[in-house]
Amino acid sequence: MRHEDDRLRPITDEEHLDRIARLPKVELHLHFEGGAPPAFIRGLAKEKKVDIAKVFNRDGSYAYRDFWHFLEVYEAATSVLKTPEDYARLCTAVLEESARNGVVYSETFLSPDFCGGGDVGAWREYLLAIREAAERAERSHGITLRGIVTCIRHFGPDKARRAALCAAETAGDWLVGFGMAGDEKKGKQKDFAWSFDLAREAGLRLTSHAGEWNGPQEVRDAVEDLGVERIGHGVRAAPDLATVDMLAEREITLEVCPGSNVFLGVYPTLKDHPIDRLRDRGVRVTVSTDDPPFFHTTMRQEYLGLAKTFGWDEEVFADINRTALDAAFCDAATREAVKKRLETA
Repeated sequence: MRHEDDRLRPITDEEHLDRIARLPKVELHLHFEGGAPPAFIRGLAKEKKVDIAKVFNRDGSYAYRDFWHFLEVYEAATSVLKTPEDYARLCTAVLEESARNGVVYSETFLSPDFCGGGDVGAWREYLLAIREAAERAERSHGITLRGIVTCIRHFGPDKARRAALCAAETAGDWLVGFGMAGDEKKGKQKDFAWSFDLAREAGLRLTSHAGEWNGPQEVRDAVEDLGVERIGHGVRAAPDLATVDMLAEREITLEVCPGSNVFLGVYPTLKDHPIDRLRDRGVRVTVSTDDPPFFHTTMRQEYLGLAKTFGWDEEVFADINRTALDAAFCDAATREAVKKRLETA
């Protein structure tokens, strides 16, 4: 554990920052529809003659007041994605943007609620279209994508069961995980235990959003009631050192999204964010963007912000990427291929 005077100094040299921005990156926490460029959604809405102008600001960016309004805007924007082909086009747009920011491996959250309404047959069609687009992007841009089925917490446990059934029926080398997103203020982690148990039995690995808005107990509940090995966000565990040490001892990986947390007001500034303290305490932290165009961030910007604020250099980011790749839900062959890309770079 570092003492205060041992902490790294913020990096200000522009050439050094440029090297950091260009590093290859592993991202574990990306909402698929949340990665949709606003221009893509506007164009699709125009094609379909759907009026969703209210979800955009005058400058064309997404418009919302707070996290809960963001959920409404997210679902309104998603409403123009009607077919497997729409999702294939979305996949291309999202992965092109990720690749531009140096991402070489990404795991994305996909919800059967949005892709076929929870029907297994329809879900298979959407999944096939997304996977084919991802494979084209891998050939064109060198970025590897894997999927995590995500139930939506505020849709309730019954719909979560349908999502879990879709996940169990399509688990394999591409669909590798199951998780939960949505409004953390609705229900309890344990309400969704049946769905997580089914996904586990199908061989899927588990993650859940927790500790973004609720406190340390929410993080403990995800670990103890659902048996997850990763936590989406988890940063609100920071004030309780017993919970922090539990995360470190059990080697639970946090999918941390600093820019998202600051943009939504979980923390007032990046300097106030606990990611550096959590890492110093031995917690396995990784870096992701969450819903990048909604929160006006990219993986490059995340890296630059951490370098400028906490002094994270190439060595730290190399360690962060090793942690992320070790925690990735992909198979060993995929992990080894990505590892070689990171080492070569």
